[in-house]
Amino acid sequence: MDERTKQAIELMTRFAGRTGLTSERPPRRYLWTDAFAVCNFLALDRATGDPSHAELALRLVEQVHRTLARHRLDDERRGWISGLPEREGEVHPTRGGLRIGKPLPERGPGEPLDDRLEWDRDGQYFHYLTKWMHALDRMARSTGRVMFSMWARDLAEAAHRAFTYEPHPGGRKRMCWKMSIDLTRPLVPSMGHHDPLDGFVTSVQLDATARALGSPAGPGLAEATADFASMIAPAQLATSDPLGLGGLLVDVYRIEQLLPSCASDDLAGLRDALLAAALLGLRHYLEGPDLRLPAPRRLAFRELGLAIGLAGIAGLEQVRGFEQLARFAPVRTEIESFWRAPAHREIDAWREHEDINDVMLATCLVPNGFLLVA
Repeated sequence: MDERTKQAIELMTRFAGRTGLTSERPPRRYLWTDAFAVCNFLALDRATGDPSHAELALRLVEQVHRTLARHRLDDERRGWISGLPEREGEVHPTRGGLRIGKPLPERGPGEPLDDRLEWDRDGQYFHYLTKWMHALDRMARSTGRVMFSMWARDLAEAAHRAFTYEPHPGGRKRMCWKMSIDLTRPLVPSMGHHDPLDGFVTSVQLDATARALGSPAGPGLAEATADFASMIAPAQLATSDPLGLGGLLVDVYRIEQLLPSCASDDLAGLRDALLAAALLGLRHYLEGPDLRLPAPRRLAFRELGLAIGLAGIAGLEQVRGFEQLARFAPVRTEIESFWRAPAHREIDAWREHEDINDVMLATCLVPNGFLLVA
């Protein structure tokens, strides 16, 4: 076993114990982190042949649904956030979406918005839901079980219905960035920069998996796919945020893998537009000082998001613009090497976000569980 896989196992083992997945501690579930963690366990199963990793992926899916698909313990509401009866909710746990897992209760109706406090309040984020759809889709591909595909499509349909809206009759659809736990009211009405893109690529991916499994389990996604596509403005996707850049690169690689089974000039054109946006953003980002700052002044998980995106470069050799992109491959090594150094993970800035940092570093070390979609 190579050193990268060994370190990934160590990181994921500590995460599993610390968050109550393999210990008696109360479950501490957080949707974004757990989505990456599921993919990591699948990657470790494939890398080692040890079935205990696949068992942890399954256990984590079950625990996320038992925790984040239900109302909080400090909420007067009980049961599934979808409102489904107990038994039906067990069959369709994602039909009402999934809570973020933030420490504070969501902002109540009529309660004024506090921008700082809102970051720690619960609710539902669209871009977290798409990450969980992706994790469920990876479970479906890895196990061949249609159930996971159905849950992913249930979640996609619920998210599309709740997060998209027409500002006025006949107007171009928009999206909310954050919704209430029960998906009945917006908590932050502005639209996330890449939310329509996340929705579109994920819907295409879920449809491809349903075809590969020979079963269109769950609701149809044609309307959702078309709505998300109508909201994408390719010329406005560039960003210099490392996590956002990583997301663009991941989407380029996802589309490249999906093209053989759903070839489309529009899809290939979007891939090329995303790559152009990513190249522009990379140049701007690397002109800044971020990667030269000391560890206490850096946010590891955002940089690791970029490294994860850069891990897919090798699979883009046939794409126009590959030569330009390949020049940035050393940035992945630079980020990984910095955060693999034990001294850089002993600082308060790392420990304050230890779960997400550990999991995303593990994703960097064994990226195929997250990056492969077909």
